[in-house]
Amino acid sequence: MSSSVILSLMTIMFLVFGYMGVPVAFSLMAGVLLGTMMTDVSMASIIQKMFDGIDSEMLLAIPFFLLVGELMSSSNVVGRIANFSLTLVGHMRGGLSQVVTVFSMFFSEMSGSTTADVAVMSRALSGPMKREGYKPAFIAALIAGASTIAALVPPSITAVIYGAVGNVSITGLFMAGFAPAGMIAIGLMTYCYFFGPVGFQRPRATFSQFTEATKAASLPLMIPVILLGGILTGFFTPTEAGMVAVVWILFVVIPFLNPGHIRKLPHDFCQAGLIYTLPLITIAAASAFGWLLAYLRGPMVVAEWITDIAGTDPHMIMIMMVLLFTIVGDFIEPVPTIIIFMPLVNTLTEAGGINSVHMGVVLIVTLAFGLITPPYGLVLLMASKFVGVRFSQAIKAALPIYVVFLTTLGLTIYFPKVVLWLPKQVIPEAVGCFKAPSGTGYICP
Repeated sequence: MSSSVILSLMTIMFLVFGYMGVPVAFSLMAGVLLGTMMTDVSMASIIQKMFDGIDSEMLLAIPFFLLVGELMSSSNVVGRIANFSLTLVGHMRGGLSQVVTVFSMFFSEMSGSTTADVAVMSRALSGPMKREGYKPAFIAALIAGASTIAALVPPSITAVIYGAVGNVSITGLFMAGFAPAGMIAIGLMTYCYFFGPVGFQRPRATFSQFTEATKAASLPLMIPVILLGGILTGFFTPTEAGMVAVVWILFVVIPFLNPGHIRKLPHDFCQAGLIYTLPLITIAAASAFGWLLAYLRGPMVVAEWITDIAGTDPHMIMIMMVLLFTIVGDFIEPVPTIIIFMPLVNTLTEAGGINSVHMGVVLIVTLAFGLITPPYGLVLLMASKFVGVRFSQAIKAALPIYVVFLTTLGLTIYFPKVVLWLPKQVIPEAVGCFKAPSGTGYICP
């Protein structure tokens, strides 16, 4: 049987099980088992590839970042961050809608998880927004759109997985993600200011109110400082930064701000462990699926199709990859998508002479966009469930937000200097720069 037929049957098997409601990891393994039975690959090899997929030291950062998010959300200190955000932008038109974006920018730098962001923001802000007259569909769409910022800024779990699987600098991805994250944040706030609901008009916070809110939120806000400072200075690896952030929460934040929560810490650890099993088993299954695709030369076939259309033009290659990842991301979550298609990404990155960090950021933004688009749109689906509105209504309300993401993708593709400027200034080696022979400065390809 030809490789193309086997690849088609594997894909069909995966999609059929997925639409039946079978978890992604087991749907992927169904396709893997089918492909294994039709090839000379042994079952022992497949099991080995599953273990190889999760045998990476860089993936150890994920449980610590998940634990940070779980501790922050369950210990009820997020209200301090929400109040701090309110003093910053609450006086603007559509005050609480502006707070959603600013809050997400702060909390994203603590959790690194879009699902954690959407859950926390829905609990903390959807009720007050409803009481001020915001429509539930608008609330769900805005919260879902803002939560995707967590996929771009440190400690983005998506960036960790992309870097670990694709052998791309995780620190470079972290730094380069700030530019598109800022574009999305500015786009959402601009949309809310000019076209969103007016909301309740608040007076501008006084200096004393601002300082009081800053003081109240200072301990939680130290977490982004720890993560960014340690990673940027090279003092911490991403994994070590996550460990230090957990220690800070356990021994400083919770004892000072919510000491009664200490007795609930075992539950938080168990909950974070359970949550970690989801990406872990998905990574294992996707690694086996991706390896079998590579064995059947699937990535090479798709790469030839794309290069036949785009040639070696880096912009056209990235546009084709955005189209592919948008379609795939509508059905598959970012983690398995990255692992399955990484051989294809590496091939096209080399063919187009594209900076690997630039390609990574473009695809991470695309996968974040897929989290709020139909028919799957996991984050938008979660937001609509938390807020209590039909998914179809949330999709209609999210249409203007799609414009923000498409604009961000266009700017990210065509202006790589903007995306790569920060990592070149902070950690030039992360984006392929090397020291000049003269000994002063760097040469960046």
